[in-house]
Amino acid sequence: MICFDELTHFTAHQFFYMVSRNRSTCGVRPYIRATCNPDADSWVAEFLAWWIDPETGFPIPERAGVVRYYMRVSEKIVWADRPEDLVQHLPRPETLPPGVDPPRPISVTFIPAKVFDNPALLQANPEYFAWLLSLPLLERERLLGGNWKIRPAAGLYFKRQWCAVVDEVPADLDVVRYWDLAATEKTELNDPDWTVGIKLGRDKNRGYWVLDVVRARANPGDVERLLLNTASQDGKRVRIGFGKDPGQAGKSQALHLVRAMSAFTVAPATESGDKLTRFGPFSAQCRAGNVKILRGPWNEDLFRVLEGFPDLAHDDEVDACSGALEMLNPEMKGAGIYEFYRRKAEEPRAEQHGNPQPSQTAWAPGSTEWLAEQSKSS
Repeated sequence: MICFDELTHFTAHQFFYMVSRNRSTCGVRPYIRATCNPDADSWVAEFLAWWIDPETGFPIPERAGVVRYYMRVSEKIVWADRPEDLVQHLPRPETLPPGVDPPRPISVTFIPAKVFDNPALLQANPEYFAWLLSLPLLERERLLGGNWKIRPAAGLYFKRQWCAVVDEVPADLDVVRYWDLAATEKTELNDPDWTVGIKLGRDKNRGYWVLDVVRARANPGDVERLLLNTASQDGKRVRIGFGKDPGQAGKSQALHLVRAMSAFTVAPATESGDKLTRFGPFSAQCRAGNVKILRGPWNEDLFRVLEGFPDLAHDDEVDACSGALEMLNPEMKGAGIYEFYRRKAEEPRAEQHGNPQPSQTAWAPGSTEWLAEQSKSS
């Protein structure tokens, strides 16, 4: 037997090569088991298309567990409901060596499942459902809803109605200014990225306030002056961060800017992960109504870019918002988005019950772990 966990993380070549290695003379018929979460752009989504509703993206209930058969012909997969329907694609018996039977088509089935189909997991980790509910929309639809068609699209990650526009902000905020840097001036022949600085504050209740946005298309010298002038206006109480590009050039730029802004608290950050994953926490905070925006002439440009993400050519405000939130929550970057949301989901329970003791794992009856526990107790 060959088992794949998270099949969408393997390439089609890896999977089908391992299928070809699945053989045995022990008398047990070789078979393969694979688990995965939905990914609309993976080869697995195409492989399982017959079991998935093309309109909704959810599994078709009456097709769950239905066995189908396939053969690969000229690098293409040919499907059939019965193995005999694929006979024309198999080698003819007279072309085979004596005593060798024609190959059998390969059987496949798909059994959809959700977290509620695993009561042992929910019993051992009752917070897990809350962790899934806390994910941003795209990941929540995939991991909790089981949607095989949902993709990143404009409007999924931000809507302006999620955030209240206010005229006053608290005075005791923890404030940062995070820059997404670019260094090209606008001409008639180009369409460069923007240098964008997002000023973000966090209150004592862990609510967030977007206080200001500065954006410009400028050469490196003007960008440096923009950062210095903005820092002077913000004051020394505001911590400053910016994205540091990998490689020696990025390190040199970061060192130069830190030296140039030595009068302020500056921290360059190496950005890792794709834009969608990094923006997820900020998107989730906005959706929950936990982000307020100070009224200003920059509001409309900010709304336009955030609502257009990820379809717009320039999404510099998105990266700046992600970086600012990470500056205010260093544990978010170190632990990763899913670990961050897991910890956030546990906070209310921890406040009610103090520091809970680790729950005892309840193994599924019949599993290897369950049998081991039975042996210990007997």
